[in-house]
Amino acid sequence: MPIKNRFAELLPEITEWRRDLHEHPEILFETHRTAGVVAEKLRAFGCDEVVEGIGRTGVVGVIKGKTDSAGKVIGLRADMDALPILEDTGLDYASKTPGAMHACGHDGHTAMLLGAAKYLSETRNFDGTVVVIFQPAEEGGGGGREMCEDGMMDRWNIQEVYGMHNWPGRPVGSFAIRPGAFFAATDQFDIALEGKGGHAAKPQETVDTTVMAAQLVLAMQTIVSRNADPVQQIVVSVTSFTTSSTAFNVIPQKVHLKGTVRTMSPEMRDLAEKRIKEIVAGITATFGGTGEVTYHRGYPVMVNHEEQTEFAAEVARAVSGGCDEAPLVMGGEDFAFMLEERPGAYILVGNGDTASVHHPKYNFTDEAIPAGCSWWAEIVERRMPAA
Repeated sequence: MPIKNRFAELLPEITEWRRDLHEHPEILFETHRTAGVVAEKLRAFGCDEVVEGIGRTGVVGVIKGKTDSAGKVIGLRADMDALPILEDTGLDYASKTPGAMHACGHDGHTAMLLGAAKYLSETRNFDGTVVVIFQPAEEGGGGGREMCEDGMMDRWNIQEVYGMHNWPGRPVGSFAIRPGAFFAATDQFDIALEGKGGHAAKPQETVDTTVMAAQLVLAMQTIVSRNADPVQQIVVSVTSFTTSSTAFNVIPQKVHLKGTVRTMSPEMRDLAEKRIKEIVAGITATFGGTGEVTYHRGYPVMVNHEEQTEFAAEVARAVSGGCDEAPLVMGGEDFAFMLEERPGAYILVGNGDTASVHHPKYNFTDEAIPAGCSWWAEIVERRMPAA
């Protein structure tokens, strides 16, 4: 079963939807216009139920098949939010909101799931129920967690859930997936250091926070190189180093460090948090300063379920002729929260030779739309074949 002809016919219309969303990006939970557009279209398609305000600004649409003798319910999820990035694409349909941009392709994800919802509402060639999930705040806000905590899975009796992300560097419309741990857990740390400030010409009268912080940055690299099992995946990155004074002749009283930890297992996650706190305590004591660590656990590891992953790959092969093994990704994905509540799988669809996601020149490739729509529709029609 190749790409469905209906999606080739719908491509111009879905492309218009996608480009409209691209022009009007919204960040985190502020996806009010986007959610309104999605809900309006779902109602126009004839969805049996459309509910707004799930997980604050999420939208859920329900499409019932020709029959429901099997009682099956499948969830399909797309994210809606953009990023706080100033767009630099020069497109005719570039962002009209300064400082906000669809730099991760969520406009494409939303448009593809809308396309699939339109087709499924027209044909209803399945035995069961489809729940289309449009989620806000994937980019750091935990919108997936919010929708789950709102009772979405139980409210609509969702039994399996599937998601998709575009992937620059892969041929347009091709697929890749892997079972088990796929996207990393994403944690953050915030370290407040205090010493004794003073004149830079009299370091002996100070407790130098810049030297203390520099030692910390280097020491934290040993978590990966000397504490973690070398076959485990772990990243510890200090991404911000801020001093309380920027003068050339002042040793600052305070230094503030921020950073991120990415891991693929609970054991490595625990190890990283423990060692960061121990290293801060040890080095600050050595220098005679103080340090306070705030460690925030973000998205968990996103784990694809084995049976659903093989099924998702089978559908991808049917749509595009192949499905590669995806690499481990040290980025985070809050679809992880949905996969913790229900079995399911997450797949990558090729975006072609484009700028990477989160880059100001990135743009979703519209030619990938028929493949993405077809994959979602085939998930439903093959998993819940018409009776």
